[in-house]
Amino acid sequence: MCEVKKCDLIILGGGPAGMTAAIYAARANLDVVLLEENVTGGLVNSTYTVENFPSYPSIHGMELMEKMRAHVDSLDVTVEEVCEIESLSLDGERKIVETDEGTYSARAIILATGRKPIPLDVPTECDQVHHCAICDGAPYKGKRVLVVGGGNSAFDESLYMLTLGIEHITLIEKMDRFFAAQATQDSLLSSGKVDGRTSTQVVDLVVEDDELKAAILENTATGEKETVPVDGIFVFLGQCPNNEMFRDSITLSDRGYIVTDEHMSTNLPGVFSAGDINNKVYRQITTAISDGTIAALAAEHFLRD
Repeated sequence: MCEVKKCDLIILGGGPAGMTAAIYAARANLDVVLLEENVTGGLVNSTYTVENFPSYPSIHGMELMEKMRAHVDSLDVTVEEVCEIESLSLDGERKIVETDEGTYSARAIILATGRKPIPLDVPTECDQVHHCAICDGAPYKGKRVLVVGGGNSAFDESLYMLTLGIEHITLIEKMDRFFAAQATQDSLLSSGKVDGRTSTQVVDLVVEDDELKAAILENTATGEKETVPVDGIFVFLGQCPNNEMFRDSITLSDRGYIVTDEHMSTNLPGVFSAGDINNKVYRQITTAISDGTIAALAAEHFLRD
């Protein structure tokens, strides 16, 4: 049986909320461990340009998160990245998190697991379906891609992909209109390299020898189908709460987000929540930072009581 590593506070999730909570907890001299299933930074890593973060008129999302991570590291916080959570126990006096690297125990925990992209719902799977142009766009230079979604993310990421030298983009939206800012729509659709289609959805993929060859599109108004050659697909259909680990123990809203009070406390003593996983109206980097601040201060108060 592996040794249980005891600490004061466990933070699940290394996005803006989780890292802010770690900074405040460390400065309060708490022994804190931050566990992140992927890499720190969360969805902000996939944001090409952040232009509403105070003190930076414009900054790359990944660069902003690198600066935040450097702050966390300067305080000697234990950070475990690419960490698979195998089990989670929240209802006891001590909260237990079992990972593929070890088992952690603490009297308090902050859930900052955020959200994850909504997947493409088609019967055929392949490795050429992505959710982040910044992360995965470069290999498609000189190739053709399909972008699924008609909101700001889809249009912004498509504009970025054009700078990478992607040959052609087919951008589709299931509804009868696009939802991105009009100026962004005009900029992208006037590039001469983008075919924008509304009332269109993907119904299946054509894959040969594990390589994507085409997407089968359907006009939602007429039912007419068309096979469009593409080398890759980028999906921007929004996000859903990352709540699988605790959906049976924490009170959630109808949409699956954690319900908290003004102190970021959940229905369980010693369990706090912060960031995009919380049930709230606005989800921004700055609101995640606010949540992380409050959750850490509340956790400190709980532990000192």
